[in-house]
Amino acid sequence: MREDQIQTAESANSIASKALSQKLEAVGWALFFIWVGIAVLADVGWGWGLLGVAAIILGEAAARRLWDLNIGGFWLVVGLMFLAGGLWDLLQVPWPLAPILLIGCGLAVLWGAVTGKPLMRK
Repeated sequence: MREDQIQTAESANSIASKALSQKLEAVGWALFFIWVGIAVLADVGWGWGLLGVAAIILGEAAARRLWDLNIGGFWLVVGLMFLAGGLWDLLQVPWPLAPILLIGCGLAVLWGAVTGKPLMRK
């Protein structure tokens, strides 16, 4: 293959990946709005509502990994926090969640500063 043909093929793959990424994002938002509407109408409670949102966010991240697309670290953390919040509510854990999450985030940042290896990369 000639160099210009290789560049054209890489450009086509990049365009296809971007289109797939945009579709996944649109499907994620659509599922979010549908789930919130169902959760409010059915009065499922905070625990199940948060777990549903976590499933949507983490499901999109899993699909992105499956199709070799960029997984946003921010959304992965948000999904895990929704998961923790939902489980926290359903399991009726007596300790407050926010301080524990803040301590965990602080420890993660400290780990990255001390070791030079941040837990999440840009």
